Amino acid sequence: MKRLLLSAVLPAVAMALPSVAHADTVKGAERDKKFFKTVEGEWVGPGEIVAGKYKGTKFTCNFTGSTPDGTVGMSLDGGCRVGVFTQKMSATIEQKGRSGYRGKFLDGSEGKGLDIISGSVVDGRKVILSLNRNQLNGVMQARMPDDNLMHVTVSVRVDKQLVPVIGMKLSRVDGTAVGAIAKN
Repeated sequence: MKRLLLSAVLPAVAMALPSVAHADTVKGAERDKKFFKTVEGEWVGPGEIVAGKYKGTKFTCNFTGSTPDGTVGMSLDGGCRVGVFTQKMSATIEQKGRSGYRGKFLDGSEGKGLDIISGSVVDGRKVILSLNRNQLNGVMQARMPDDNLMHVTVSVRVDKQLVPVIGMKLSRVDGTAVGAIAKN
């Protein structure tokens, strides 16, 4: 009887498994698209270097978030200002097969930036990306506690521990901000 039951149930379970796996993949892709859509728009906010040679340096950033057509991912373009100096900043990531997300911060490790070598959307509110440049390995985490706030932390690996080095708290603003004063 047990053998008969197994022979009837196992083929049905085997047929259902691929559709369950496909449903999880589709569900994950939709979750990722939804997350990246929430990054679209104008973002402004303060940041600080919290470790290293320039510890305590405060800066202000302005970014425009967008999503590419035809693929899952995002771009943030803009700059960060310290005093009278402004540094252009950009990051682009796209889904690349099973390895998750890949992209570049600034011009990648071949220039003055970092490569984004992998990453994933953890839930509908957070993405974690692995960063690399030569022997420097790190992680960037972007978390959105709500649709109008984004907290970004960049950490580097020292020995076997991740040490936060940069933190930013960005707020969504609309296009009617006047001068350097963002509308809340």
